[in-house]
This record gives sequence, C-alpha cells and structure tokens, in this order.
Amino acid sequence: MPDTGIGADFVIDRAKPDDWATVTGWAAAEGWNPGLGDVTPFFAQDPDGFLMGRLAGEPVAAVSVVNYGDEYAFLGFYLVRPDLRGRGLGMAIWQAGLAHAGHRVVGLDGVPDQQDNYRRSGFELAYRSARFAGVPRLVPPDGTVRPLTPSDLPDIHAYDCACVPADRFRFLTAWLSEPGHHTVVRVVDGAVTGYGTLRPARDAPRVGPLFANTADDARQLLSALGAWARGAPVAIDVPLCNEPAVDLVRAAGLAPGFETARMYTGQVRPYAVERVFGVTTLELG
Repeated sequence: MPDTGIGADFVIDRAKPDDWATVTGWAAAEGWNPGLGDVTPFFAQDPDGFLMGRLAGEPVAAVSVVNYGDEYAFLGFYLVRPDLRGRGLGMAIWQAGLAHAGHRVVGLDGVPDQQDNYRRSGFELAYRSARFAGVPRLVPPDGTVRPLTPSDLPDIHAYDCACVPADRFRFLTAWLSEPGHHTVVRVVDGAVTGYGTLRPARDAPRVGPLFANTADDARQLLSALGAWARGAPVAIDVPLCNEPAVDLVRAAGLAPGFETARMYTGQVRPYAVERVFGVTTLELG
C-alpha cells in the first residue's frame, strides 16, 4: 500500500474476512445494523476491496471499495475509531480505497453528516433513502410467492442486473446461498416479477434486496418475508424517490428512521430504480 504521509505507525493493508468482525462491530456501534452473515458474500465479489488501517498494529480505520466489473465500484464501511478521528486517518484510507476503484464510477450510501465531504470528493446525489422499521402488517398470501430454488438462479441474476447499475454474479450467488438468508420469489404466469431476501442482523432482521415490478409484487414479497420473521420487527432501506415503495412500507406499519443518500461520482448505466422497493445493503449497494 502507498505511504499515507501520517507516520510509519499507520499502515493500510488488505483486510481478511476474520478482520472484518472488528469493522462490523464498529458499524453496529454507529447504528448501521450489519447483517450477521454478510462477510462471506461481501468478500466473494472482490476480496481485495476491503482495507484496514492499523496504528501500531491495532485496527483503527476501515473502508470497502468493491469493484463490479470494469466500470463500477461501491464504497462502504468508511469508519475511523471515534477516539482517533480528526487526525487524517480517514482521509488516508479513503484515498487508498478510491485508488482501488481506479477509473470506475463509484457509488455510496452516505450518512447526512458526511454528504458535504462526499460532494467535495466528486460525489453527486442520485436519491435519498430512509430506513423503515417495525413489525409489518401482513396481507393474505395469494400463492404466487415461494422460496428461492436453485433452478431460479439464472432468472434472479438477470432480474437483479436490471435493478442495479452493475452485474454482481459472484456477490449475489453467495448472498442467496448464505446460511440464514431467506429469499423468496414471486412468479406470475411463469415469469419472475420480483424477489426479496430477509437476513439476520445485529438488531432487527434486514430486508434487502426487495426488487419488484409493481407495488403489488413487492407487497406480496414483503408479506412473505414478514411471515418468515415470525412477528419480529424488520428493517428495510427504501429509496424515497420511489413513492409506491414509501407508500407500501408506511401502509405496512413501518416507521422511518435515519436517512442516507445514494451518491455517484459519474454516470452509471441505466437501471430500474422504480423496481427498488428495498436496497440490498448500504455497505455494498
């Protein structure tokens, strides 16, 4: 890794999955509610995209910049231990992360107190999201939603590609097969009209992604995932530009909490944000 200019005691290196337990603990302390089984799918996409800053050998800063192909990357887990902020450690690891992205357009989901800093680094607002949480009020099932099966994977990969600005085959394959991740699919007249995943997390189980053609498709999927949660509160990050999605979670009795902003450093390939009723993760897009 390049010289940070801070001092020889601060070193940035590639993190291993075992290192990331420390980082997810920091994320939990910030209220981000990381998933309990996220590490394996996160590292499946780009194992070189996870950086740890160490001061005298002790982990003190982190960032992930995961590359999706040759055109797009996503930045997350930008964290510095609270007692060491304001010393330039964050900027050093930020620059190292962006260097990993190279020429790619970079996306992120930024918390409000960092969004001005991101703008100064060339990020522009695409849309705002809010986390909604609570015990969802369920609609009666109509028989069109069922658990994911291995034979669904080609259709789900194709559907996912239309809903995000990148192909993410390695990540999604690991995400869908991760123990504890429960994924359901809605099929109408033989065609996939949406899918969603519920996963255990530090606090409320998180729904994400929730991708669907229509609000009715999303409602049936959310109902199935809510039933799987067995009465526990769930959390879902909803793009506020998707008004049917906001109406859906409000009607389901979920209440808004903190907001983030999806930001990009340039033009991403077109994707169907109107199908995004719930973001996959704030950490990897």
